[in-house]
Amino acid sequence: MQYKTYLIIIFVFTVLVGGLAAKEKEAIEIPLIDTPPQIDGKLDEAVWSKAARFQDFISFNPDYGKPASEKTVMYLCSDRENFYFAARCFQKNPAEIKATMTRRDNMFGDDYASILIDTFHDMQSSYAFLVNPLGIQGDGIYGAEGNLDSSHDMVWFSKGVIDDKGYTIEVRIPFKSIRFPIKKQVKMGIWLVRNIVRTSENVCFPEIFADKGAILSQIQPVLVRDMKYKRIVELLPALTHSRTQSLGQGQWGAEDRQTDFSLTGKLGITPSLMLDATYNPDFSQVEADAGQVDVNLRYALYYQEKRPFFLEGMEEFKFAGNTEDAPLYAIVHTRTIIDPLLGFKLTGKISKKNSIATIFAIDEPLDPLSENPRESNRSVFGILRFRHTFKQDAYIGGFYTGRDMSGGYNRVAGIDGRLRLSNSAVAEYHLMGSLTKAPEADDNNPGHALGLRYQFSNRNVLLDAGVQDISQDFQVDTGFLTRRDLTRFALMAMYRSYPKSKFFQRFDTFYWSYHILDKESNLFETTNLFTFRVNMPGNSMFRIDLVLANEVFAGKRFDTSAIGFRVWSQVTKHLYFHALYRYGGSIYYDPANPFPGKSNDAYLTLQYQPAEKFTTSLDLTYADFYRKSDSQKEYDYTILRSKTIFQLNKYLFFRGIAEYNFFREELFLDFLASFTYIPGTVVHIGYGSVLEKIRWDSNLREYVSAQRFEETHRAFFFKVSYLWRL
Repeated sequence: MQYKTYLIIIFVFTVLVGGLAAKEKEAIEIPLIDTPPQIDGKLDEAVWSKAARFQDFISFNPDYGKPASEKTVMYLCSDRENFYFAARCFQKNPAEIKATMTRRDNMFGDDYASILIDTFHDMQSSYAFLVNPLGIQGDGIYGAEGNLDSSHDMVWFSKGVIDDKGYTIEVRIPFKSIRFPIKKQVKMGIWLVRNIVRTSENVCFPEIFADKGAILSQIQPVLVRDMKYKRIVELLPALTHSRTQSLGQGQWGAEDRQTDFSLTGKLGITPSLMLDATYNPDFSQVEADAGQVDVNLRYALYYQEKRPFFLEGMEEFKFAGNTEDAPLYAIVHTRTIIDPLLGFKLTGKISKKNSIATIFAIDEPLDPLSENPRESNRSVFGILRFRHTFKQDAYIGGFYTGRDMSGGYNRVAGIDGRLRLSNSAVAEYHLMGSLTKAPEADDNNPGHALGLRYQFSNRNVLLDAGVQDISQDFQVDTGFLTRRDLTRFALMAMYRSYPKSKFFQRFDTFYWSYHILDKESNLFETTNLFTFRVNMPGNSMFRIDLVLANEVFAGKRFDTSAIGFRVWSQVTKHLYFHALYRYGGSIYYDPANPFPGKSNDAYLTLQYQPAEKFTTSLDLTYADFYRKSDSQKEYDYTILRSKTIFQLNKYLFFRGIAEYNFFREELFLDFLASFTYIPGTVVHIGYGSVLEKIRWDSNLREYVSAQRFEETHRAFFFKVSYLWRL
């Protein structure tokens, strides 16, 4: 009864408060053209004189409301099948333009011009299209919370040219690549943004304010006429061939060869509702996950989803009411679907204010120790997400996730939502319940997860507070949960000041904390982070951190206080670096005998770009642990990773990676040649190798340590796929 009361209160409050709305700007009609421009990056065609013109760009980072340091003019028009977008970005000294000839979605550290399009004008999310001065694309979904998720890829076309005035770009965005309502005249929202690396400056049209609501509620309404809808039908066949071989007992074993054919299809049921289906999907990653410290962990490592089938509509699975670093990180984390045989997905709008996102998949991860290596681990996943939107960025939504396996299951259901309390304040919530039955158990175990969050922001002040309660038996097999059986309160308060200095652009002083009641031990733990941060030109930042903290583990409380710093900077247009360091208390996570210690954690990356087409980087990751009682070192862990890329043009690159794990004495080598015409139409050829400091001792009949490297694993793979748009 208690949770039913919560649900009724939340629903009524959402309906009453969710209708708050700011005064909307007058809509601008986007000119309809008959003759499209040639996408060559040169704004020398008469069509641009007929397009809607936008100028008078104003800053929103590092400060709001300041005139842009460089002049920017952007243009927008459409025909019946495409948007056309162009930008003239003036630069007083064009030699200072930061631009890289690189693969798509790898240009976010460059200068760029961009357009964000909220095609439904519902202020929940928008498509983002970014182009650097050489025409390299970045795209993704810009959420209501103000973050860009670049995992979503779209088919569109761009070109950029650097000249003696700065740079120009031209873009064509097919309507087939975006989702929109069917109307004679569609109201959308647009936001035009330019990033200037030299001055660490983001400028935009229209101007936005920190205290006037969500960003997507302040963007410019536009009217688009006569959009022609062609039913979307896509087929994506893919062929992957691999050969792997391992060293055993001093000899190479038989080569394992595998050839897989997969087929993925997409059908537009409406312009805003997509059905995806896949059989034997190819989920191979072009680049392996970078090495992470994988010893002395309390929680499993989190890896982001990179597999194409899952990416469209993934923004719908984000849920409200979660503060930073909360234990319930995701309700839907699709990497829990390890090796699906087939899958179906339905995502998009079913009406003006209602959207759904569903996934059905049969997962058959390999179990080499079983007599039936596929069937023994078979699971069926069913996921459903529904959202109903209100004015501004408010919504109410629901979740259902299920994983069924032989003799057992896990099911989760609940609601979440966002309430716009005022232009400066937002409240969020989630309430989830789970029911879990282990394969050998007779009973099922219920559990719950509750979250409430409040956020306030203006030009100077940012406040974020929230509480979570997760029961001992709450389980979500489709998501990512680090800890349970706790009540957690989190608070972040920041004050931003703007000195009258050309070098020091903004000072951020903030306090971030969380306080946990560990219900199993009935002990409290607390983390209190005090930070001073300085923002400077050249995309530069320096911060120093003081942490006063303790942590509860295995019924004991340990001191985890620490001190550290972080700094990054685009030192010149050719050199970038990022470094962080932390020293303080830590725990040796042995459930039977945990003990306190001190540790050093460090990270350093250097990236050097001597030419537009050539980039090399070096990353260093380091962690150690010393016993507090006698200063004895338990371990030190170092990973050194080098990556070099030669980008011949916007489609073709060659990449080499060398990663050495000093702790495991393993050297990983990887080479890749990759051609990507558009997302989906690709050719990849790669070779990977693992070398270890071992040798085979024929007398002992085992491997022993050695000073020289011995290759122990090698793999070759070839992949080709073609996106067929009917």
